[in-house]
Amino acid sequence: MKFVAFERTLQGTGASRRLRNAQKVPGIVYGAGEPKMIELDHNALFFALKKEAFHSKILEMELNGQSEQVLLRDYQMHAFRPIVLHIDFQRVDSTTKVTKRVPLHFVNEEQSPAVKTDKCLVNHVVTELLIQCLASQLPEFLTVDLSNLTKGQSLHVDDLKLADGIKVVTHGKKNPVMVSVSMLSAEEEAAPAPVVAAPAAKAAKGKKDEKQNRK
Repeated sequence: MKFVAFERTLQGTGASRRLRNAQKVPGIVYGAGEPKMIELDHNALFFALKKEAFHSKILEMELNGQSEQVLLRDYQMHAFRPIVLHIDFQRVDSTTKVTKRVPLHFVNEEQSPAVKTDKCLVNHVVTELLIQCLASQLPEFLTVDLSNLTKGQSLHVDDLKLADGIKVVTHGKKNPVMVSVSMLSAEEEAAPAPVVAAPAAKAAKGKKDEKQNRK
């Protein structure tokens, strides 16, 4: 993904407030070389932040007519208004080792024996993982294939098929669970479908009887 940033020279609370009033977002780029203070168009950045790839993928930033590869590192939102207050990026290249959270995409859940045959409930215990790799290897997301999931089975981090050089950071937890399977309770299985049309039909019948009585 590509975005455009502009270099800024003014710093401080007052300067940042004026930028925000002008629909701009103050930010910083750090990493190899000198840190640079930047500003970005607020609306373009706000909608870019809604895209999953903007958070986990290497981005191409155009600054002063030159392109740099960066990663989103942090951003700050207003407490209750949809306003981006500040954003941080890190410069990277193919040799930069990064640690980054990436989302998990679960596929083929409905086709698994656990769901299709045994009518089980599949629980996504985690929805993202912290990984460590070279910036050039950073995946946009990790795919978790549930097609062979069976009743009573769990999927763990070690079940993931990762490319060479990509490591999951678990902070000392041994082979954490990603997916678990549970049986539906008897109440959930036996719960009848709600009847919506009955009250309307009853009301219509009442009006018809009322008309006949008037006659």
